[in-house]
Amino acid sequence: MSSKNKNLSAYNPEEIPSAKKMKFGIVVSDWNDAVTHALLDGAYKTLIEHGAKDENILVKHVPGTFELTLGAQFMAEYADLDGVICLGCVIQGETRHFDFICQGVTHGITELNMNYNIPFIFGVLTTDNMEQAKDRAGGKHGNKGVEAAITAIKMAALQRDMEELEG
Repeated sequence: MSSKNKNLSAYNPEEIPSAKKMKFGIVVSDWNDAVTHALLDGAYKTLIEHGAKDENILVKHVPGTFELTLGAQFMAEYADLDGVICLGCVIQGETRHFDFICQGVTHGITELNMNYNIPFIFGVLTTDNMEQAKDRAGGKHGNKGVEAAITAIKMAALQRDMEELEG
């Protein structure tokens, strides 16, 4: 979604299901931590605002964005969660490293969504520079962490709705 004229944090709270009985994992990259920890703050606060209990939010840190996939897989395997939010930031540099990291983490999170029975939310910024990243981590375009948390709540609620159709 283009954020040129959009605040990522704008949404209608009345359209968001309650997260009161949900458990979430948040795996956050410590690379570009000025950005990723702001994303974490936005995601965490949003989950709480929509009813999630502090004890039902598991936060774990990984060294970089590439490690988000394995960190998220660990969460799915070792914790009983309704969804996992993956937060990272990759900023374009002078080499193709940016492309490899972005492609790897995108593919990895997609694979997790297909192989586990819970949603994994892609909350990774891929920007040209630090200014663009900060604009999307609490700056003029809001906070992508908020958007990731809202997506996690909606997807967990969708899964519960579908499970109710079975039984």
